[in-house]
Amino acid sequence: MLPRIQKVYGVGYAVVSLIFVFASVGFITGAVFNVILVEKLGFGKVMVLGSLFQVLAYCIESSGPPFPVFIFAYFINGIGLALQNANSVSYVASIKENAEVKMGLLMAAYGAGALSSPLVATQFSHLPQWNLYYLTSLGIAITNTIALIIVFRLKPQGECLSEIGIVDVDISTSEHSHLRQIFANKDVHLLAAFLLLYVGAEVTVGGWIVTYVIGVRGGGPSSGYISTGFFGGLTVGRLVLLRVNEKIGERLALFVYAVLAIILELIVWFVPSLVGDAVAVSVIGVLLGPMYPIVMNHTRRVLPRWLLTGAIGWIAGVGQAGSALVPFVAGAIAQNSGIKTLQPVLIGILGLMTALWALASHGSRRPD
Repeated sequence: MLPRIQKVYGVGYAVVSLIFVFASVGFITGAVFNVILVEKLGFGKVMVLGSLFQVLAYCIESSGPPFPVFIFAYFINGIGLALQNANSVSYVASIKENAEVKMGLLMAAYGAGALSSPLVATQFSHLPQWNLYYLTSLGIAITNTIALIIVFRLKPQGECLSEIGIVDVDISTSEHSHLRQIFANKDVHLLAAFLLLYVGAEVTVGGWIVTYVIGVRGGGPSSGYISTGFFGGLTVGRLVLLRVNEKIGERLALFVYAVLAIILELIVWFVPSLVGDAVAVSVIGVLLGPMYPIVMNHTRRVLPRWLLTGAIGWIAGVGQAGSALVPFVAGAIAQNSGIKTLQPVLIGILGLMTALWALASHGSRRPD
């Protein structure tokens, strides 16, 4: 949608990148308030509240409002995403049996949504009423709200987990009282910084690759499907590479995926082939896919259970800041030097990610 939004509102790369900034500020806001809201309202109610924030955001966006209102809706959407992300990941992280597989399935579901979105968006981007694309997201958000109410019935997380036989997870203690412990933990900040770069790279590839292919490789209107290929790879990677993660270990696996992704980015940068770029971007999606669930599984291992919800909320919130910072930086650089700068920016980010992962703790947390 980015090229169409630029055309409709008459804005450049840097200004349209404010979409990422407002979405990120909203996500961080939601991540900070999530700790307090979970204490006051409980898991089930906060999940529904987050979904309702999304419903409101898509109502605004589907009306095709002035650009300031349009990007403010992304702020509202970011809050909703943060509330649901922190609590859903924390819920799955509390399940011990086949924890890695279940986290992979949760993240693959995210990838499936990201896969289907460009398929719809590419169709609407050519229509006069391009903004009606957001009605599809509105329909999904309403369906999501209904599903959350039916499944979790506005109950606290402890009750929901006890219904599936998990009764030994300490989630009744006030999360707010543990904020100091969270911010004093080195691994929290290392993993948060890693996800800041990872999410930034993911959103930058998924969001700017279409503009790159059109501007540098001379791609046509169907270039939007390259973004679909990337998110399709993301989904496939989170499922297919589960066995690889188990066989060689998640820590080593992430190093391997990062190095291979850097090599493929170099191919996209230096090999002037439209088809080759499309294939390489899809494989990059496969390699990046497992990284987010690997980091969440590592968080579950190195942090005490009672800090998980708050810590995951903060780590994910900082990570989401990358969805604004990195695409905005990429857009600002492209504004001055052209969209051809996208690949060196991404290679630098992947290199920094690899260094941060090397600094993270190796072992598991202390016994509870």
